[in-house]
Amino acid sequence: MERRYPNAQVEVWSLDEHRLGLKPIIRKIWAPVGQRPIAEVDHRYEWTYLYGFVHPATGDTEWFILPRVNGEWFNQALQSFAQQVGAGKHKQILLVLDGAGWHTCKNRVVPPGIHLKVLPPILQSYSR
Repeated sequence: MERRYPNAQVEVWSLDEHRLGLKPIIRKIWAPVGQRPIAEVDHRYEWTYLYGFVHPATGDTEWFILPRVNGEWFNQALQSFAQQVGAGKHKQILLVLDGAGWHTCKNRVVPPGIHLKVLPPILQSYSR
């Protein structure tokens, strides 16, 4: 990349997402001996996702909390990340990521100054 952009600063960053959320708490209840206890359970889940961009050379991080992981939200995270780090003509970012479906989706929009490198499948299994 340095040959293609001789007048630009080039940085390597990595990205991964993590799901955070709440599950219903299972509790014990009293019931008469010989009778099956009856308890109402709320089976809904509430999730949110943490997108973490890391610059390994310096430890700098950019965090985004978003409600979903899909192509649309990935595009929004990329756009926000590019603005935060100043990616563009004078700063090129090589972003290393795993092969999640939304990283390679058809509606992906990569901002100027960002270059995506998806790890091959054999390396993805070692990174977990």
